[in-house]
Amino acid sequence: MAKKKNTVRADGRIAVQVYLGEFDGKRKYKTVYGKNQKEAEAKAQELKSSMYRGIDITADRDTFEFWMEAWCALKSTEVTHGRMESYKRSLKKYEPLYSLPITRLKTADFQQIILTLAKENPNTGEPSAKSSLKQIRSVGLQVCQLAIDNRVMDYNPVGPVKIPRVPQGNIRRALTQEEQQWIIDTPHRAQTAAMIMMFAGLRRGELLALTWSDISFKDATIDINKTVEFINGQPVLKNTAKSKNSIRTINIPDILVDFLHEKKKICTDSVIVCPSAKGQLMSEISWRRLWDSYLTDLNIKYGNFRNQISGQPKSKFQPQGVPCVIPRFTAHWLRHTYATMLYFAEVDVLTAKEQLGHSDVQTTLNIYTHLDGKHKRKSMDKLNSYLAGGTNNNSPIAKI
Repeated sequence: MAKKKNTVRADGRIAVQVYLGEFDGKRKYKTVYGKNQKEAEAKAQELKSSMYRGIDITADRDTFEFWMEAWCALKSTEVTHGRMESYKRSLKKYEPLYSLPITRLKTADFQQIILTLAKENPNTGEPSAKSSLKQIRSVGLQVCQLAIDNRVMDYNPVGPVKIPRVPQGNIRRALTQEEQQWIIDTPHRAQTAAMIMMFAGLRRGELLALTWSDISFKDATIDINKTVEFINGQPVLKNTAKSKNSIRTINIPDILVDFLHEKKKICTDSVIVCPSAKGQLMSEISWRRLWDSYLTDLNIKYGNFRNQISGQPKSKFQPQGVPCVIPRFTAHWLRHTYATMLYFAEVDVLTAKEQLGHSDVQTTLNIYTHLDGKHKRKSMDKLNSYLAGGTNNNSPIAKI
């Protein structure tokens, strides 16, 4: 492969032109530079090696942002609007890398961003959640993989990036039996939503799209066939669920059948099971206000205010406000509560997967494995407590 004569630039660098081939009948060259002849020739050899491996060296100036936008265009055809917005927020964390050529990015560039976010999320001032860091790493990995698939480079710099340990914050958990009873015993406009999510495991979008015709009181089932997605805060009804596996018919327990049967008798003004105050699909802000109101009522009714200077609140409208002393549980907590119920009811993993609408059984297995480990630890704690009583003469172990 021939190359043009090397030249010396005014700044003293050596320029070496490498022949790329003919394009549109014209010979094309690419220039590489080095501080000396040896460095320039090494870069030229590296360029030739990339060509031999099939790398498109004409795309070496394509930025990370260029391939990020290409990835977003492709991914947006596969996922919901809400999921895509979540991905874009994660990609925003790579903003310092946007203008850099993707071929020049190193593992250290991506690792530094992850480490920085692990220490502090600039939006909250707190360490980023591990799940958030995993998603940020994942989208970066996929953007670089798209560039690899298009032969722009042959190595993914995000692959070796590690997720550091982060302090555990407000971890999603199942509600305790006492907290579950709060929901059962406390009437509120949001109670229907809470009961369905806790005893049927619906996602928020599935819940808000639910109509009375989707519920069979005779068969004790709920048909999940659509979802609501918030776009710019407004509800958009999608005549399909989150994924193919999300379209399902689930069995519901008697406690939920009886509750919904009584609720239907008094809810005759809307076909929607959990509508807005006007009987329509709820907007994002309507949902947030409803849920905040619900938590406020539960907080006042069941919260322990003995350690609060203000004491037991007389009203949720008191001027100084009411401190929240109960867990601020979300729709995700209630869905996790349902998954936990399935585990302790010894429902097999495949049935649980179908009930929860998981896209793959591994997601369900991860939940079951976590719960299994947690349950075994509690069982061992009981054994330790039992054995600790061995010094007591009345203890069975003392008689051995």
